[in-house]
Amino acid sequence: MVETQTQKSHFTESPLNGLIFNIVLPAVILFKLSSPERLGPMGALVAGLIFPTGFGLYDFYLRRKANPISILGFISILATGSFGLMHLDAKWFAVKEATIPSLMGIAVLASLKTKTPFVRTLLYNDKVMDVELVDRELAARGNADQFDRLLTTTTFLLAASFLLSAILNYTLSTVIIKSPAGSVEFNQELGRMTAISYPAIVLPCMVITMLALWRLVAGIKALTGLDFDTVFKQKPASVKATAKSD
Repeated sequence: MVETQTQKSHFTESPLNGLIFNIVLPAVILFKLSSPERLGPMGALVAGLIFPTGFGLYDFYLRRKANPISILGFISILATGSFGLMHLDAKWFAVKEATIPSLMGIAVLASLKTKTPFVRTLLYNDKVMDVELVDRELAARGNADQFDRLLTTTTFLLAASFLLSAILNYTLSTVIIKSPAGSVEFNQELGRMTAISYPAIVLPCMVITMLALWRLVAGIKALTGLDFDTVFKQKPASVKATAKSD
């Protein structure tokens, strides 16, 4: 008898969808609809923030759980909208842009003290790797403690990516955002920063994250003797087939 277990791939798991709803749509709205004859500065700001906010809430609805990183990201969106509506000085946006990723980095480090460290959620999980096999080989070779140390150093690398993000966010914000909140110019500058953030901030941080993944996989290979193809799941995450005999 053959049983097929299907794991649905959520709409929010697509990197392309995340890019569209979190960056492209807000940037276009802030650029094109901020003029008084269209939505106006405040209307465009609110409309631009609806998409990343809605995307995050929908992701929470699908997964039925939230992690500290997601919560801080949602707070960042709310802070941007609140600062704009209160017409705060542009310097507070720079502070916010640096504070949120800094808090994310702290949350990553703090997760080491929990039962589910962030590195396990992001990289070392059964959707990406054959965790059961790796754990079994680690125990058989007596390398479980060394692996825990590897996870710790990987976590520090991930936290460093958020520190880099904080520095780049602050620098980019002080360079681009000059106009007072509530103005058409402010919205356009915010849209420009949103558009530039992907190549200027996300990509460098992604490089560090990939370095962390490479270090983790290389460490697993050294500690277990398993090769790359064995560690990573070969079947598509959407469909798993398991055969059972009566």
